[in-house]
Amino acid sequence: MDRNKYIAIVVKVFFSILVIAFFYWAFANQMFSRIFEDSDKFLTLLQQHIVIILISGGLAILIAVPIGIILTRPRFRKAEWLVVNIANLGQTIPSLAVLALAMGFLGIGMKAAIVALFVYSLLPILQNTIAGLDSVDENAKDAAKGMGLTSLQILFKIELPNAAYSIMAGVRTALVINVGTAALAYLIGGGGLGVWIFTGIQLFDNTYLMSGAVPVTLLAIFIDYLLRGLQYVLDPKGLRMARQVLKS
Repeated sequence: MDRNKYIAIVVKVFFSILVIAFFYWAFANQMFSRIFEDSDKFLTLLQQHIVIILISGGLAILIAVPIGIILTRPRFRKAEWLVVNIANLGQTIPSLAVLALAMGFLGIGMKAAIVALFVYSLLPILQNTIAGLDSVDENAKDAAKGMGLTSLQILFKIELPNAAYSIMAGVRTALVINVGTAALAYLIGGGGLGVWIFTGIQLFDNTYLMSGAVPVTLLAIFIDYLLRGLQYVLDPKGLRMARQVLKS
């Protein structure tokens, strides 16, 4: 067996044991009691958390991907530096400051949290869209032109399928970051599982803290694996095989 594969297996087994031990300790000490005792409240907070993530992430995808496509067209290349740096402000400014600015314009509530997370999500999706489209083989595009395909056909049949892996990587990064950052929505009255996390911190009550923090962690892992599966489906089979050959 390859040494790197052996190390990877050992690491996975070690962390699996740690996870099992953690959940055994948590259930033994009734750390998730809030979820079972107040299930209606938990489901409400979970729904709020998911709504914030889906709306902010969805808007970021709908805006960042088309902008990324436009910026890779020759006539708009000069604007790439400016637009990317404007989007970069969302990552440069601390998340709490972005939330505070959004609250200043929209007031307290979920709308401000959605806008703040939307701004925070733009850069990874935009950058990966541009990087993915730039990585498409020029010979493939030239061959498509030689076959008589229009620019729009080349975009949808050649460029986007080949860039899908990179674009989905940006979407995964943005949404997984959003899951954790959405907990801060509590600070501006946006709801979500952050309500229990910060309540636990304020009251020194680990049952509140664990009942909020662990579901947020599991939600992030679930979204990551869900999007990883979608990334695999959207990635052309030929490119997947080429990557496997390079890895081996």
